[in-house]
Amino acid sequence: MSLADQVLAVNDDLPIRTHQPVHSGKVRSVYWLTEEDSKRLIQEKGYDVAPDAPLAIMVISDRISAFDCIWHAEGGLKGVPGKGAALNAISNHWFRLFKENGLADSHILDIPHPFVWIVQKAKPVMIEAICRKYITGSMWRAYAKGEREFCGIELPEGLEKDKALPELLITPSTKGILRGIPGVPEADDVNITRKNIEDNFAAFNFSSAADIARYETLLKEGFGVISNALEAIDQTFVDTKFEFGYVTDAAGKEKLIYMDEVGTPDSSRIWDTKEYEAGNIVENSKEGFRQFLLNYFPDPDILLNKERMPEREALARDNDLPVEALMDISRTYIGIAEKITGAPIHLSDNPKQELIDILKEEYDLID
Repeated sequence: MSLADQVLAVNDDLPIRTHQPVHSGKVRSVYWLTEEDSKRLIQEKGYDVAPDAPLAIMVISDRISAFDCIWHAEGGLKGVPGKGAALNAISNHWFRLFKENGLADSHILDIPHPFVWIVQKAKPVMIEAICRKYITGSMWRAYAKGEREFCGIELPEGLEKDKALPELLITPSTKGILRGIPGVPEADDVNITRKNIEDNFAAFNFSSAADIARYETLLKEGFGVISNALEAIDQTFVDTKFEFGYVTDAAGKEKLIYMDEVGTPDSSRIWDTKEYEAGNIVENSKEGFRQFLLNYFPDPDILLNKERMPEREALARDNDLPVEALMDISRTYIGIAEKITGAPIHLSDNPKQELIDILKEEYDLID
C-alpha cells in the first residue's frame, strides 16, 4: 500500500446521488442530496431539522492549502496523510464540547465516517469572524509597519511580537465578495468594522441587528471553551476563525449556529505552552508549513504579495515538494488531534472506498 493511496486528494468524484453540481472548496467538497433523500434521512434518522430541510454530504480531503494554493509532493503525493481525519476529529470534539457547555449547535447532523459529515443547509453569515488573543502573523507585520487601527479597533503603542493582546480582539473580514455596502471594498476577505456590520446587518445576512451581539458572544464563548481545554493539555490558543449561519429546527424556530470547522490547525494558531514559556514558538498548526514554504522558495514575496498570484499558482502547480515536508505537517496534524481528542487517528488504506461502502450500506446514497 503506497502512501499516495492512503491520501484522499480528490473528493469531488464520488458516486453520491445528487442533482446538482458538486461544490468543491480548497479542502472540502459538498454534495447536495435530492429532496427525496433529504426527507427520507430526516425521517429515518430523526434529525432535529425542518422536515423539508435540504441536506448535504460534506467530504473532507487530505489536500493542503497555503497562501490560497494547493500543494503536492514527490511520488504522486497529492495531500497530507491523516490530515482530513485529524481535522474532522478536532472539529467534532469542539462541537461536542460547545453543546455540552450550552453554546450553539453546529450544521453537522451526523458523522458516518471520519472523512464525512451530513449537514443541513444553513443561511451563511457573510463574515469570517477572526478572534485574536496574541499579536502575531499578519497583524504583527502590519503593526510593526506602524498600523494601529484594525477593524475599527485602536491598538495601543508598545505591543511586542507574539505577546498577549490587552484583550481578546474580534477582527472580522468579508466572506466572499459583497457588493453595494458603503465603505466595504468589493473584494473577498477584506477587513470590516463592527460599525460596517451594524449599519448593513442584512447585507451580511444577519436576520436582526440583535444577532450581531449574539455572534460576538458565541465567538468569545467558543474561543473560551477551546482555550480552556487546550490549556489543560499545555497548548495555547492564539487565534482562530469562526463562521456562522442560520438554520430552522424541527419546531420551525430559526437559530444561529456554528458552521464549517472550528479550532483546527487549518483555521487556528495553536502554540506549545511550555515551549512558549521558554521563549520559543512551536506551532501545532499549518503555520509551520507556511514557514517552510517561505524558506523553501528563493523569492518569498511571491507567496505574500497578492498581486503576484499567477506566479504563486505556477509555483504550487509546478513544484513537487519534498515528501518530508508533507510528512512533517502530517505528524503535526495527527499529533495535535490525538492530544485534543485523547483518541488515536487511524490512517485508512483506502478512504474513498471505505466511505462509499458506508454511504451505500447505511444511508442508501450511492447510485
